Amino acid sequence: MSINRFRPARLGSVAVFGLAGLIFWLSFNVSGGNNIRTDDSLLQMSDLIRERARQNESLESSAAELRAEVDALAERDGPPDPGRQQRLDDLTAAAGLDDLTGPGLTVTLTDAPPDAEPLVPDVPEPSPNDLVIHQQDLQAVVNALWTGGATGIRVMDQRLISTSAVRCVGNTLILQGRLYSPPYTITAVGDRDRLRAALDASPEIGNYQQYVTAYGLGWEVEDHSAVTLPGYGGSVALQHARPVE
Repeated sequence: MSINRFRPARLGSVAVFGLAGLIFWLSFNVSGGNNIRTDDSLLQMSDLIRERARQNESLESSAAELRAEVDALAERDGPPDPGRQQRLDDLTAAAGLDDLTGPGLTVTLTDAPPDAEPLVPDVPEPSPNDLVIHQQDLQAVVNALWTGGATGIRVMDQRLISTSAVRCVGNTLILQGRLYSPPYTITAVGDRDRLRAALDASPEIGNYQQYVTAYGLGWEVEDHSAVTLPGYGGSVALQHARPVE
């Protein structure tokens, strides 16, 4: 009695066709019969982000006015306890809510020209992703500056605080409800030699520098003998944190 068996080649063909059918079925279900290769969803997301950014800016302005009124009412009620006020001032400064002035530097990152070509021999032609600033590039600079002892950091026109998150959607930076496009500026207050040394020591920034050399991405570091970072003016209320048990 003979037993028919699939040969390895035939078995592989069956698996490939089965997988292809599964992919087509999943694509149909996801798309709902529509073209899923268009950029419409990304455009809609970008428009939504811009609208939310405008709303957030308006709300922040209203919140700042209300905080000013609260401070004025507190002062009218009488002078605060000196010890308590000093602790409050220290905490406010540590949280990044007060202006901060001191020596520092500014790092500027810029996209390469869209028609950029390799600037050095034996480098492949760039893809669009090779020519733009990514979230990890901004995060690498911020992390290096903190490592270098920065006492305060501003990204674009906003002060970073403990709850700040540097995020990008496509080629757009979203920071604390506001939307930004390149060039991106990151300013830190601290010892300039230590800050520069931390930038030079960062492996992630070293990788970015390879693209600067190869394709012309922008990188500039400017020293400041004195620079002022404005205090953070948004809400500092935590909505999702839980105490550690």
